[in-house]
Amino acid sequence: MDFAAPDVCWQAVHSRDARFDGRFFVGAVTTRVYCRSVCPVPFARPDNILWFASAAAAEQAGFHPCRRCRSAASPGTPAWLGTSAVVSRALRLIAEGALDSGNIEDLAGRVGLGSRHLRRLFVEHLGASPLRIATTRRVHFARNLIEETDLPITALAAYAGFRSIRQFNHAMRATTGESPTELRRIRSASPRPTRQPGLQVRLAYRPPFHWTGLLAFLASRAIPGVESIQSGVYRRTIEMEGAAGWMQVREDQAERQLLVNIQLRRYECLMRVVERVRRMFDLAADPLPIASQLSRDPLLQPLLGANPGIRVPGIWDGFEAAVRAILGERMADKAPRPALDRLARAFGNPVVASVAGLTHLFPGPPDLAEAGLEALNISATSASAIRALATAVLKKDLAFGASMDLKDAIARLRVVPGIGHTMAQYIAMRAFGEPDAFPVSAAKSPGDAESWRPWRAYAAMHLWGAESRW
Repeated sequence: MDFAAPDVCWQAVHSRDARFDGRFFVGAVTTRVYCRSVCPVPFARPDNILWFASAAAAEQAGFHPCRRCRSAASPGTPAWLGTSAVVSRALRLIAEGALDSGNIEDLAGRVGLGSRHLRRLFVEHLGASPLRIATTRRVHFARNLIEETDLPITALAAYAGFRSIRQFNHAMRATTGESPTELRRIRSASPRPTRQPGLQVRLAYRPPFHWTGLLAFLASRAIPGVESIQSGVYRRTIEMEGAAGWMQVREDQAERQLLVNIQLRRYECLMRVVERVRRMFDLAADPLPIASQLSRDPLLQPLLGANPGIRVPGIWDGFEAAVRAILGERMADKAPRPALDRLARAFGNPVVASVAGLTHLFPGPPDLAEAGLEALNISATSASAIRALATAVLKKDLAFGASMDLKDAIARLRVVPGIGHTMAQYIAMRAFGEPDAFPVSAAKSPGDAESWRPWRAYAAMHLWGAESRW
């Protein structure tokens, strides 16, 4: 967003265009309150307005979030805002909790920069430091828990990554102007929807959002016992840090959000669970620049018009994505369900879920590193590749984190015997959320894929949708 020319911002504000929600924030100098571009409250006069590239930048400048539009519920700053790939990767690492237990020097080292240079890039692109971005992320997550759940304040403070109640109270009051107890009192005075078992989390997206296309892709690759897609609802078993359970996701189109129900034995890892859900459904995507770039190609233009808001489907676990690919799952090929079903039932740990059809977890690296997969009618070549993959992950020679760029991810994946270039591109698309991964062989590419950069994964999804006719 070019804040030197705020006329574009004003157009979005006056139209309350939801496509711009989270791409910038509006601060009123008179009230010291900042709002989303879709806030229903009339904005201040132009000479009393400041524009911010992120919620963190507004809070760093001393503004408090608006109660009416609830900035904590916005889609957030797009993951690919700006031109810096380094900032994009660092944002993903922060979302995975890199600054919850580490420091700025560690984060900078993971993206290959010095800490001073990384701070400069963050201020340039987002208007706030990495630490401010991380704090805002924790505060907004905690505020959503205060408003959406009945969790005790002490518990949700820990789930949001705060190391003490004192730190939590200070951060909440400094950011929102109110204490956690005051925020919950406000919530208690408002009408409350019927609660379901587990925890309910609402995750906003930027329209357009092609939910049916996303579900169609996932449904054609669903593993029996691990995943289930019925009546527009996605369900699957999950595990995080030894806590097993299940989740379900459905769309609330009227509110432009996904409703996520999470059921685990414990919730210390809740922030990481929610971040994985966001990545699975590509909620950080910004459809405007993606469509603008791809629509320049006459081949893609009608596909974009027919299916606006296509997202790149992620996956719960990167190791799972690689195993699926080795067994034959590809962009143009559906999941090899018989093999995956046998694998999951033989080596996946059972899970007790209240949803019929969810019975076990997908097996992890420890389960498959020495597994006799040939007994499951899996070819010797595929079995050997899966064992090599599991061993590489256990030895930490391969990790499915966010610190690698596409080139590095492809290079590391191809070290595993049996993983070729196209397969590695497919894994990078689903496991790493790489927007420029292109899991289509050059011989089958229908156009000049180079002109689709840096959104080749979205182009691939449009091409697949045209073939599958979702």
